[in-house]
Amino acid sequence: MVSAATRVRARVRGRVQGVGFRPFVWKLAHQHGLGGWVLNDAEGVLLEVEGSDCDAFIAALRTQAPPLSRIDSVTLQALACIGSERFEIAASRGGEHTTATVPADVAVCEDCLREMFDPADRRWRYPFINCTQCGPRFTITGGLPYDRPQTAMAGFALCPDCEREYRDPADRRYHAQPVACPVCGPRLDTEPAQIVARLMRGEILALKGLGGFHLACDARNAEAVARLRLRKGRDRKPFAVMALNLASARAVAELSEEEHELLGSRARPVVVVRARGVLPEAVSGGLPSLGLMLAYAPLHHLIFHEAAGRPLGSDWLHAPHDLVLVMTSANPAGEPLVIGDDEAHARLDGIADAIVGHDRPILTRCDDSVTRVVAGAPVFLRRSRGYVPDAIRLAESGPPVLALGALLKCCTCLLREDEAVLSQHVGDIDSSATYAFLGESVAHLERLLGVAPQAIACDRHPDYPTSRYARESGLPVIAVQHHHAHLAAVAAEYGITGSLTGLILDGFGLGDDGTLWGGELLRMNASTCERRGHLAPLALPGGDAAARAPWRMAAAVLHALGRGDEIVGRMAHADAARVAHLLDRNLHTPSTTACGRLFDAAAGLLGVRAFNTFEGEAAMALEALCARPRVLASGWRLRDGVLDFSVLLDALIDRDPVDGADLFHGTLAAGLADLALHGLDGERRLAIAGGCAVNRPLVQMLRAVLARDGVDLLIPRQAPPGDGGLALGQALVARRILRERA
Repeated sequence: MVSAATRVRARVRGRVQGVGFRPFVWKLAHQHGLGGWVLNDAEGVLLEVEGSDCDAFIAALRTQAPPLSRIDSVTLQALACIGSERFEIAASRGGEHTTATVPADVAVCEDCLREMFDPADRRWRYPFINCTQCGPRFTITGGLPYDRPQTAMAGFALCPDCEREYRDPADRRYHAQPVACPVCGPRLDTEPAQIVARLMRGEILALKGLGGFHLACDARNAEAVARLRLRKGRDRKPFAVMALNLASARAVAELSEEEHELLGSRARPVVVVRARGVLPEAVSGGLPSLGLMLAYAPLHHLIFHEAAGRPLGSDWLHAPHDLVLVMTSANPAGEPLVIGDDEAHARLDGIADAIVGHDRPILTRCDDSVTRVVAGAPVFLRRSRGYVPDAIRLAESGPPVLALGALLKCCTCLLREDEAVLSQHVGDIDSSATYAFLGESVAHLERLLGVAPQAIACDRHPDYPTSRYARESGLPVIAVQHHHAHLAAVAAEYGITGSLTGLILDGFGLGDDGTLWGGELLRMNASTCERRGHLAPLALPGGDAAARAPWRMAAAVLHALGRGDEIVGRMAHADAARVAHLLDRNLHTPSTTACGRLFDAAAGLLGVRAFNTFEGEAAMALEALCARPRVLASGWRLRDGVLDFSVLLDALIDRDPVDGADLFHGTLAAGLADLALHGLDGERRLAIAGGCAVNRPLVQMLRAVLARDGVDLLIPRQAPPGDGGLALGQALVARRILRERA
């Protein structure tokens, strides 16, 4: 019996543009013998199918979608049949942007790599090869719908061969907007052979990538790495390095199964892993870890191919390769990433020995993402290329809200209906250049999502540049307390609309009482938040100077322990006597409950670091020493919600640094668990956030201790636990406040 024909309209929302979704629908309709059409519009993909097999088509639509797509919803509507027999891909429609999104940039795919290294292929060794399943998206897109005229490829007219691929729904490059070839596409201004020759001579090159320029040199050349540090003014902060493939990565780092999978993912983030010690110490600044990523752009693979002597075929792509490159963001200290060729020549003069550019514009700068594996799964240290602008789904909808973050590691966030879209990494808003980039990222996000926010959220600190930006925006301003926003970000990610308690552990943030917080047990409910406990305050001798000098925090501990007369003898620094005087007289010594400063105090007492040359350096060095965390019996006191680690800190004085690091991490985790369990009131879940929430031994031990009492630790996975995820929480709180006011 032949089934009667039906006609169905389907509205598909999600990540369905720029990922080969329309040709997938076209092929699927032909497989099921259906007529109709499919098109892109501002809401996603709209299609109609007619025939006797519509139900099977819709089922396959949901389950067999392209790998880069993400279907959030499929809405169906039954229609009257009109006799359609052919299936077509119709022209895209513009209009008001509501739910459509553009995909993130992804690494070049295996199919393109096989073509790229096939001498018989017309794209042999072409550095801009791509298809619907790979290549740049976010960084070349100016607006939606995601079609070629809206991208950086608008100025490159397709040659007949590329035009044929672009128009053929059966082709892998059907409507791949960056599609090009050596005849009609962008061109590199320096031959790969010359690039490799200069790298092998120890030169530093500025290489134009997907989201901006990298500064690159041979990571095995200690003199070249040292010269890059000197020119960039980067004392000890680790450099990221790039290897060709997983086989090459295993030669320089010890990889867990989770790290292995993360490195090879389509996003190709930088993954912080344990180094094998085969690269010069100057690469990682003396830390035993390594920020490692794999080649992800065609140009990267061309460089490795050239260095390998141009082997035939593509088998070499998976073999070990000796070349490892330092690949660090090309920007003078404190400034945004360089994206333009002329800009590179102007801003990188004196840093790079040569500029390697090309004529495909980068429409928005986007730095590499940085991740690490904590408690068996990835966490973000920086969420950017490969993940932005993927939306985080929310459990609630509401008016559009823009949030700006705080001062450090800034990302903006825009709420659109039931999704939150974080911007790329903007950076520390401490210069006019990064302040301008903040404005760029906001404008691009609003344009990309087609949303005009009804309010703007910022940190409660009135002196932050982001707070000034909010006040000057002309929108209603909602200031959200720093640590409340951290907790709300976890609630947003986990879809929690009720109350939630969390440990917020970071370096600093202005508290409700006007003091500096950072080691807090908070409970939020809707738009409100209460403080249920905190770390015992520590003095900050010299104010902000103490955050840059762990020895000052160690001096503050000695003074608090009644051993202030030992400061000058133990602290071999020119300012030791002055710091002792400040502490004795309580002059210019504000207090803080920040967990980050507790890490600094421990590092100073153990002689691990006297100064922080970059944010979190002492804490990273202390964590690197921790091998077997253990608990000091009675190493803390908990009274009226105040957690005091004076006994632990006293025990660290004159202790071996490795033993001290183990004792500090274990006791800190046990004490924090004690604080949390006293404040949970029977709740079975606890959030953790703040910059200290990326500390692997601390988080893993804290989770294990809480699990023994049946408490689940909610670790941020979709947004950074630190200030890079702060805007997500600010936006959620601000939206709830708007709803309450309405």
